[in-house]
Amino acid sequence: MDLRTTVSLLLLLLLGLCSAHYGDYHGADNETLVVKSGMEDFTTTILRINNGSRDFLLEGDVLIPKTRNAMKCLNDAYSCLWPKSANGKVEIPFIISQTYEDTERNEILNAMKDFKLKTCIRFIPLETQKVYLSIEPRYGCVSLLGRTGGKQLLSLQKYGCIQHGIIQHELLHVLGFYHEHNRSDRDQYVKIKWENINEYFVNNFEKYDTNNLNTTYDYSSVMQYGRTAFGNNGLETIIPIPDPSVPIGQREGMSDIDILRINRLYKCGNMG
Repeated sequence: MDLRTTVSLLLLLLLGLCSAHYGDYHGADNETLVVKSGMEDFTTTILRINNGSRDFLLEGDVLIPKTRNAMKCLNDAYSCLWPKSANGKVEIPFIISQTYEDTERNEILNAMKDFKLKTCIRFIPLETQKVYLSIEPRYGCVSLLGRTGGKQLLSLQKYGCIQHGIIQHELLHVLGFYHEHNRSDRDQYVKIKWENINEYFVNNFEKYDTNNLNTTYDYSSVMQYGRTAFGNNGLETIIPIPDPSVPIGQREGMSDIDILRINRLYKCGNMG
């Protein structure tokens, strides 16, 4: 074997090794993302995945479009409720992108089932409706707030967002619900550590004139962000009071109070 042939074979071998490592790196990166998300509360997962989004995201995962409907929804949640059908149920037509794997699609459908079992909300397959929810694997875990009209995007990125609790969190935004730490009475239940918040994210802790539906603050809500949300270098930003040891941020799904609020907001009869 001459020198030129030997060098060529060595170069091919090196290129093959580099390609293998490149593939392994990306596979490990996606796997690490999923594994890591399983070790943290899902709101931390949402904020980590959405970090770097080109869109302006209110509170980290609520997309605010430049439309009059969206502004009305911010100012008055009742203006953006999904209407009841003649059967007394709140039917929300949806489609799920074909680019999801069957396991991912089933996870989304399973997260929707809790709404059917415990509320008057019904997510129904799209037929000919003009206003509907389009669930797509765009960048991050991102939703619009309430019913905005037309084709309404709900982004559930494949890596990290296809988790029961995250899906239900974003669907509650679709129904018109804010995060728990933005409640009008939050200062009675949590202390905001302003000094630990990056100044760029301070607006995410704004209080709203919310309709709390005669329910108490819920540390276990699927809408409650974790202790270190928007914190500098992982510092705590949301501390329960008077007992700072109360757990906040979870990895399960809707709490009993979340379900009660849905039933009260949408007047689901004896369900709430």
